[in-house]
Amino acid sequence: MSSTGQTLYRRARKVMPGGTQLLSKRPEMFLPGQWPTYFKSAKGAEVVDLDGKTYLDMSYCGIGATILGFADPDVDAAVKSAIDMGSMSTLNCAEDIELAELLVELHPWADMVRFGRAGGEAMAIAVRIARAATGRDMVAFCGYHGWHDWYLSANLGETTALDGHLLPGLDTKGVPRGLAGLMHPFHFNKLNEIEAIVAAHGERLAAIVMEPVRSSEPEPAFIKGIRALADRCGAALIFDEVTSGFRINSGGAHLAYGVDPDMAVFAKAIANGFPMAAIVGHASVMDAAQETFVSSTAWTERVGPAAALATLRKHREQNVARHLMRIGTRIQKGWTEASQATGLPLHVSGISPLGHFAFALPDAQEVRTLFTQMMLDRGILATGSFYAMYSHSDAHVDRYLETVTEVFRELRTAVDQKAVKQLLRGPVAHSGFKRLT
Repeated sequence: MSSTGQTLYRRARKVMPGGTQLLSKRPEMFLPGQWPTYFKSAKGAEVVDLDGKTYLDMSYCGIGATILGFADPDVDAAVKSAIDMGSMSTLNCAEDIELAELLVELHPWADMVRFGRAGGEAMAIAVRIARAATGRDMVAFCGYHGWHDWYLSANLGETTALDGHLLPGLDTKGVPRGLAGLMHPFHFNKLNEIEAIVAAHGERLAAIVMEPVRSSEPEPAFIKGIRALADRCGAALIFDEVTSGFRINSGGAHLAYGVDPDMAVFAKAIANGFPMAAIVGHASVMDAAQETFVSSTAWTERVGPAAALATLRKHREQNVARHLMRIGTRIQKGWTEASQATGLPLHVSGISPLGHFAFALPDAQEVRTLFTQMMLDRGILATGSFYAMYSHSDAHVDRYLETVTEVFRELRTAVDQKAVKQLLRGPVAHSGFKRLT
């Protein structure tokens, strides 16, 4: 029997290309034909779908944006006040300056801040500023950095037959082929790769772009070596903190590694799900924003800055990062213990607040899809990832891990009996794009 959400999704696909605005929220990525898809309400760590069913969210949790939890009362109160006072006018909102000063306070190496409203957009702003500041055009990069042309041009091969091979799943149709050759990829913790890029293209490098941490910690020699290479060739070092920011401390993850970038980019968690993004940087680089055109009416509304101020103040006052680290550590330890207890092989990765697991089995995607189906049947939204929120309690973790162990046991039996496909009530979940890490 089709749910209201699935019925609505079929309507959506007729009027919206792809059906959703974010690839990571397409139901095919979770459980095709069965995922609830839409929510009626969300509070704390629970989501209510259009049929009134309540689920505990132990999955992507707002795709990492709602770091405090869904509908946090303090952030929502700040937003409601901003709305009541008027979110937009001919004049600027004073919250911009408060937020900029707070971000500089949290990042003592930085001097100036520009704002946007989305992560990919903010990364495009940062790269534009770097190119304006250096007068160069090439970019060396590691990881995923959004949907804009500057980044997707990495998938432009010398012929169309090569397009898409570098980062599978990210198509380049619509990206001007004239941008080919400007992007140079390197892998995380592979200093020799970025050294080779600098040796070959250092005089044309505008920026070195990377996440300071993702699925593994940066080796000290790697992250400090990148800083030295950027200094040597005159490129701006840009840390993409859209995902990593405010997970392990009250600021950018890079603060934990003792390496300062020239710019750091934040979004997602900065405003607990309200659209907001910030580019923080040295004045020597940021001033170049005045020499290129970077401007938008949407960047002057009040709700985003008000939400960010409330989020970041609460984050620091309540030491939210410590809670995220503790909860995330419990989850990753629980996955490992459930794997050992049931004989279901797993590969666990990621920093504590952003954990991931993959089944070490030949038909891993089929097993993962069945895992999601079985967890959904038990009232829990779950996939191969867990994004910790401040609203996740130990009781939530207890319930989740008990259920995981129970489901792993059933999965082990299904794998042994070669019954995984028969137990699936729909197609196997799609896999997303592959990151360069």
